Amino acid sequence: MAANKNKGEKSKNPPPKKKQRNDLFTQKKRPTKKDEVFDDVSDGQTEEEEEEIEEAEDLLDGDEQVSDFDDASEISDDDDVPLADDFLQGDDDNEDRDSGSVSGSGSDSDETDIEKKSRAIDEQRAREEDDAQAEMQLNIKEESDEFRLPTKEELEAEEQSPPDLANLQMRIREIVRVLSNFKDLRQEGTSRKDYIDILKMDLGSYYGYNEFLIGVLVDMFPVVELMELIEAFEKPRPTCIRTNTLRTRRRDLADVLSKRGVELDQLSKWSKVGLVVYNSHVPIGATPEYLAGFYYIQGASSFLPVMALAPQEKERVVDMAAAPGGKTTYVAALMKNSGIIYANEIREARLKSLTANLHRMGVTNTIVCNYDGRELPKVLGQNSVDRVLLDAPCSGTGVITKDSSVKTSKSLDDIQKCAHLQKQLILAAIDMVDANSKSGGYIVYSTCSMMVLENEAVIDYALKKRDVKVVPCGLDFGCHGYIRFREHRFHTSLENTRRFYPHVHNMDGFFVAKLKKMSNAKKNPVSSEDSETVEQTHRAEEIGSDKDNIKELEQHLKKQGAKGKKKSLKKNGLLENGKVESPPTSKKRERTENGKAESLPTSKKRKRKFPSKEEITRAREEKRKTLREKKKQARKR
Repeated sequence: MAANKNKGEKSKNPPPKKKQRNDLFTQKKRPTKKDEVFDDVSDGQTEEEEEEIEEAEDLLDGDEQVSDFDDASEISDDDDVPLADDFLQGDDDNEDRDSGSVSGSGSDSDETDIEKKSRAIDEQRAREEDDAQAEMQLNIKEESDEFRLPTKEELEAEEQSPPDLANLQMRIREIVRVLSNFKDLRQEGTSRKDYIDILKMDLGSYYGYNEFLIGVLVDMFPVVELMELIEAFEKPRPTCIRTNTLRTRRRDLADVLSKRGVELDQLSKWSKVGLVVYNSHVPIGATPEYLAGFYYIQGASSFLPVMALAPQEKERVVDMAAAPGGKTTYVAALMKNSGIIYANEIREARLKSLTANLHRMGVTNTIVCNYDGRELPKVLGQNSVDRVLLDAPCSGTGVITKDSSVKTSKSLDDIQKCAHLQKQLILAAIDMVDANSKSGGYIVYSTCSMMVLENEAVIDYALKKRDVKVVPCGLDFGCHGYIRFREHRFHTSLENTRRFYPHVHNMDGFFVAKLKKMSNAKKNPVSSEDSETVEQTHRAEEIGSDKDNIKELEQHLKKQGAKGKKKSLKKNGLLENGKVESPPTSKKRERTENGKAESLPTSKKRKRKFPSKEEITRAREEKRKTLREKKKQARKR
């Protein structure tokens, strides 16, 4: 712009003044050859010839003036004819004026066009800035810090129309902002519950969750952390492999795979056998090393239960839900193929993958069985093993990244059914463990669920039913388990349990708890329920009340004679000391058809017969009458 303006200013400078006629005569220059020729010819020619020569000279002078304006006035000489000089000079002036006007008008037009364009650009830019500023001020006025919730009519209109994802995302972001500073940003006349209800609805519509699951997640996490969790569920977890220490070392495996074009690195400091794969030019599940059993493709969260179990060599270990064999092979590697591992799987179709992985990984100390986990104490025996790993079947709410159908397929009934099965399995696992084991006596319970009913509630149930306690898992990271959640209150030792989240630890959602069996005694039988214990207490109270009734009946019968007393007692099945008379055993023999005597089986002892309610009420009424008579007699005296 500055260059254009300078150019325009230069173009506006006045053109140099025309040289006066006197200057032409005073400022003489060396004549050119053309001038000399014209001078010689003009001396010897007639007027007509001179005119022709002058016309030719004018043409030549015009050409030179077009090429060089400054030299046009210097062509003439002092010896020229005055008329010719006047004619030539006038012609020169006209040509100078014409050429100057042409060149000046061209340059001025160019300069004016550039200035107009630059001025138009400046004006347009200024206009855009003014419009942007006005729009920003308008948006500030329209969208204040106070976020307005949509009305019922607006929500009904949104339900009838296709979902507007941009609007939903904006509203979710605004609700999260308001809830993070609810005291200052909340709308007058609205409660936190109103914002939460709209947030649940929007999250369900935007991310595809059903009402139950999104409601549970909202109850478990603050809104900011909830958004991080949901966003983490939308991203895949890193691919991890576990080195099989029965066949190779992690360093050697990393070198071999890196030569094959696999970009990998150590998983973390907490794992000595894990590797994380960033990129691979070959299928990671079809390399010769994989087929040879050098590594196992396994999620990072699946390392944790086995690390918490910490199996020792020459122990008896049970994996109650073993398929497809990732945890079982890890246990075998830690035990160095010593001891015995019982790998149980209830689904027969999954036994193929389990046995195939055991053979591929070189495991030789494992026995594969196909039983219901709840029946294993009857098969293997109670108090018969050192450690049990229970990776219980669950709802899978921690692995939504792998199975997005969990968002809409799970309900409260599904969670409760899983929790009921898990409680039965953990009691069976505890019953199999020997509390007197020198090196063991531990149970590890794990799930890939984030539901409290499947995790902390199950462990708390086990603490009430068996003589066990929660011990530290041996994991240096992870979030502590819940001690209280809404209306639930759990044992304080559940702080030793660990929770793992995708948005915090970059692995699948997981729960790990480690139990130590203190004694082989049972607090309550397996089949006992709370209702049964209540019935037992009521039964004991009834027996105690019946004994009191018998005493009252005996006191009433004291007034009668000894003969009547014995008869009534015998009639009621009672002896004189208040005990129930046991009927004599019949040892009579009956003759069979062949004449041999056959002994009848001895009859079982009859159950104690208690007085009927009518007899008890009669005894009480008679007792009350005697007391009243005594009081009347005392008053008369």
